[in-house]
Amino acid sequence: MSNIIQNITHRIYFFRGVPVLLDRDLAEWFEVKPIRLREQVKRNIKRFPIHFRFVLSEQEVDVLVSQNAIPSRKVLGGSLPQVFTEFGVLQLANVLRSEKATEMSILIIEAFVAMRQHATNYEALAAAIKKLENSTNHRFAEVGQVLDALLEQKQLQENQKQRKRIGYRQ
Repeated sequence: MSNIIQNITHRIYFFRGVPVLLDRDLAEWFEVKPIRLREQVKRNIKRFPIHFRFVLSEQEVDVLVSQNAIPSRKVLGGSLPQVFTEFGVLQLANVLRSEKATEMSILIIEAFVAMRQHATNYEALAAAIKKLENSTNHRFAEVGQVLDALLEQKQLQENQKQRKRIGYRQ
């Protein structure tokens, strides 16, 4: 994965169960001012249904800031940020109609695809581990019992060595 795609995947957040990108990040990558990006969205609002773009609530912004994804609310500007799904990013590139927007939208889509592939790989790995645990669970239990017995025996030996003898010395 290229450095640009890695940078993009690190800025993908999950809100309302959907992976999204902040308007300020998209504006940076498309090389436009965030206010101009929002203006274009307002002018073409019919192209952005709720599953393409939505505005974060106050509570969602608080979560974003509290998890140190964003250093402070000031960074987000004066208004609540808009976030764009994968489809919203494509639509945004169509609305902005610049070479940079087209180029970056392709990279952003590749980042979304890479993220989905990684998630699928992790799910497959987790399922394989769970299957292995279930099939050999009794073996793990036996190993655990043997280790517990050995540790207990070692502790008894150490306690006996540390004990001072009571009585008269000759």
